Amino acid sequence: MYVENKNVPLTDLGGGVVRKVLAYSENLMNVELKFEKGAIGAKHSHPHEQIGYIISGSLLFQEEGREDKVLVTGDSYYVEPDVVHGVVALEETMLLDIFTPMRKDFVE
Repeated sequence: MYVENKNVPLTDLGGGVVRKVLAYSENLMNVELKFEKGAIGAKHSHPHEQIGYIISGSLLFQEEGREDKVLVTGDSYYVEPDVVHGVVALEETMLLDIFTPMRKDFVE
């Protein structure tokens, strides 16, 4: 399987955030997210494990029970299932998020 990014539609999540669901199976999914400066990824939780990679830009990463942390291009993060987390884009930022299992709510 392969996915050409140019052929994947954007989903406008509002508030300066857009998402592209890239390759996925029942067990694994990768998702590209773009945030305008100041855009907020509202605090939330989900039953999936998540690893994120900052492709470009910087953000304030917020995770329940931990101090907020500024992450920049090249940094990554891991979120355990059901942990409340969110982000604030400190500048225009692009992320790659990987989930296991896949996020059915992103494709239904």
